[in-house]
Amino acid sequence: MRWSLTDAPTDVLDRLRDYVENESHAKFAGLSGLRFKSWRAREGEWFEGTYVFVSSEARAAFQADFEPRAADVPVTAMVGVAPEVEPFDVVAVVRGPAGFKSAARF
Repeated sequence: MRWSLTDAPTDVLDRLRDYVENESHAKFAGLSGLRFKSWRAREGEWFEGTYVFVSSEARAAFQADFEPRAADVPVTAMVGVAPEVEPFDVVAVVRGPAGFKSAARF
């Protein structure tokens, strides 16, 4: 899901980083059916959560729970607009020789 940052306050990306580090990361670390989630951003353009679930059914259940409350989640409040939700299929995943680091902030 992706939130536009086009009309968001100028400090919103710093606030989003703090929110992910202090709240969101831990919440999703325990989400049943989630393989991984990444948080990505392009300053002044967009903020995105990318989710990969164990199955299409797990993704659909998460989406069905999330969409009715998308207007009320903390990121929407910070950014000022609800997200666009775009389901997708993961074709493949590879873990490179450098490994994978799970961290609340990079």
